[in-house]
Amino acid sequence: PGPELVEEAGGLHQLMRWPRAIVSDSGGFQIFSLGHGTVADEIKGRGARGRRTSTEAGGALLAIEEEGVRFRSYVDGRERFLRPESSMAVQAKLGSDIALAFDECTPYHATREYTARSAQRTHRWLERCLRWHAHHGPREQALYGIVQGGVYDDLRSESAQTVAASPCDGIAIGGSLGADKQQMREVVAFTIREVARHAPERPRHLLGIGDVDDLITGVQLGVDTFDCAIPTRLGRHGVALVPDPEARWRMDLAKGRFSRAPEPILDGCGCPACAGRYSRAYLHYLLRAGELTAVRLLTLHNLNFIARLMDDLRESIKAGTLADATAALRAGAAPEALRSYFE
Repeated sequence: PGPELVEEAGGLHQLMRWPRAIVSDSGGFQIFSLGHGTVADEIKGRGARGRRTSTEAGGALLAIEEEGVRFRSYVDGRERFLRPESSMAVQAKLGSDIALAFDECTPYHATREYTARSAQRTHRWLERCLRWHAHHGPREQALYGIVQGGVYDDLRSESAQTVAASPCDGIAIGGSLGADKQQMREVVAFTIREVARHAPERPRHLLGIGDVDDLITGVQLGVDTFDCAIPTRLGRHGVALVPDPEARWRMDLAKGRFSRAPEPILDGCGCPACAGRYSRAYLHYLLRAGELTAVRLLTLHNLNFIARLMDDLRESIKAGTLADATAALRAGAAPEALRSYFE
C-alpha cells in the first residue's frame, strides 16, 4: 500500500493487527539483491544455484553513490533514488519497533578493497540515519546500526567498533557471512566477540538467519534476536519444521511417502495443524491439489515451532542449562514449550 497509506492506517501494528514486535529493514538487503540477484544463499553460506540476474528479476541497481542508491523499480521500471534519510522516513511511517540503519550488503565475491570502501560508506550513512532519527523519528522506535565487513576480520572489527561508538540502540550483524556454514559461524562468532567487547550492554541482532541449527548456534554465540523468512518460505513450499536434525529439521510433505500417513505433523504441537489433528496425508493431498489451506497450516506450524524453540532456549539461559538444551535439540528433542502462539 505504500508508507503513506500505512501511516494513515495507524502504522503496521494497526494495519496488521499485530500486537508484538516488528523489525523493519532499511532497503540495504534489497539493494544487494538488485545488484547481484538472489542473495539469501550467499549470506547464509550456501551455493547460489539457479540464480536470477537483476535484469531477469525485473529491476536493476543503477548506481551506489555517497548520497544514496539509484535503482530501477522491479514493479514499474521507473528510476528511483533511496538515501539514508528517506529510508528512515519510510520506517518511521511504518511505525516499526526496531528500524535498521541504511547500509549496503556486499556479496561474498566482493574484493577486500571494495568491501572496505562499502563498510566505510555504510558508517557514514549510519551517522546520517542517526541525525534524522534524533530529529524526526518516533520516540518509541529503536534504531540499530549494522556491522559490515564481509569475511575480513579486521574490517569486521573496525565496523563493530565504529557502530558501537555510535548512539544506536542495538547492533545488527549484516552482510555476506562466508562461502559455507562453517565460515558463516566463524564470522558471526568473531563479530559477536568484537561487539561484546565494545558494547556489551546493547542487544545483538543477526540479520537474515533462521535455519534451526543456525538459530541454536547463534544463541550459543550470544545473539539475542534474529529475523528470517524461512518458516513462511518453507510453508509455501510444503515443508514442515520437525525435530529431525538428520533432515535439517525439515519434512517435505509433498513427497509421495506421506500420501497414507495418518499422524499429524508433530504430536504435542499446539499449532492449528497439529492441534486440529490434520494428518500428514491430508496435508499432502492439499499440497498436490494446489490448495492454499495447506500453505496456511504449514506456515502456522512452522512459526509455532520456531517460537517454541526460542522459548526453550530463553528458559534454558535463565536456568543456566543452555548447553544441555542445545545438546538435546541437536540430538532430535522436540521443543518442550508446547503452548500454542495462536490461541
